[in-house]
Amino acid sequence: MRQAMARRPTIKDIARRAGVSESAVSFALNDRPGVSKDTRARIRRVAEELGWQANSAARALSGERSGAVGLVLARPAHTLGVESFFLQLVSGIQEVLAAARTALLFQVVEDVDAECAVYRRWWAERRVDGVLVVDPRTRDPRPALLAELGLPAVTIGEPGPPAEHAKGPGPMRDPGSMSVPAPSPVPGSSPTALSPAPSSAPSSAPSPVSSVRADDAGAMAQVLDHLHGLGHRRIVHIAGLPGLAHTVRRMESLRVEAARRGLDPGHVRSVVTDYSDAEGAAATRRVLAEPQAPTALVYDNDVMAVAGSAVAAELGIPVPDRLSIVAWDDSALCRVTHPRLTALVRDTAGFGRLAAEELLSVLAGGPPGVRESERPRLESRDSTAPPPAHTDS
Repeated sequence: MRQAMARRPTIKDIARRAGVSESAVSFALNDRPGVSKDTRARIRRVAEELGWQANSAARALSGERSGAVGLVLARPAHTLGVESFFLQLVSGIQEVLAAARTALLFQVVEDVDAECAVYRRWWAERRVDGVLVVDPRTRDPRPALLAELGLPAVTIGEPGPPAEHAKGPGPMRDPGSMSVPAPSPVPGSSPTALSPAPSSAPSSAPSPVSSVRADDAGAMAQVLDHLHGLGHRRIVHIAGLPGLAHTVRRMESLRVEAARRGLDPGHVRSVVTDYSDAEGAAATRRVLAEPQAPTALVYDNDVMAVAGSAVAAELGIPVPDRLSIVAWDDSALCRVTHPRLTALVRDTAGFGRLAAEELLSVLAGGPPGVRESERPRLESRDSTAPPPAHTDS
């Protein structure tokens, strides 16, 4: 026999228990005048005892905040289950939101068009008060869409300033440094096709747009300093998805840093993947089969680095005696793999905390701002060493 579900307490239940009218309960719970301080306190105590929570749909209809923020990941789902970066990022975000009693509405979609459709639906249904936007893209339709909708947003992973101008973590209140594109049509995302038409038109005012910056260029410079200092002259960067802005920044930084050191651009280059262990392994096989194979590989995440290390072992190429390996993001995988992988260490959870704090600040009425995340530091372990003495550079 099916057990009956517990009934949620209502305003009527609270009024009956507290011995007051339903209108008095409404005034007290919505922090409106009309009841005394003592009565308000008694009503709120009774509501808490009964486990009452405001209905989010009713709040939305009354124009109040939903008490939730959104996060959409437009990544191939098979690449997310094994990558530690997003788990750590979300843990930092959730830590801040939980303390503020704000819910996180999370969704994974296949591409950026589907992500834009989610934003339109959330806006139409008033499901979220703002959104956290990840994976900035080289041609990104999302800022214009969010501005059109008037939906507050914080972009996570915008490029950091030049190394000589970099500042520590924390707020840089400089709204003028952030430009919000003028509203424009978003390819593949029609309001009539993607979601029911809302009762009112989107706000014409630009959405408050903030960002949390990441210094990918400075991080790549550290990696090149390390490998070049060891004597490596043939270095391949096993990069991530080519449409992502941080992938482009890392590839460009590799090119610039190699040119600065006078390295042959044919021997220092990037190849793109989808971040998965399978593509990381396949790319490793291809570059190691070349006549002048690289002596060092730099992987854009920990999973690909571990997969590449396994391929090297399978091919009989010892790490680090004949091949050095660097992972972009440190994780437990990097520390338990043999040999332990040299990796860029950063506070990814702290990255998420900064983003959530910035969004809550904007939702509380603060100005949009730019926050600098802590610059990653390279931790040298057992997977990097000088190349073989006979290597032809």
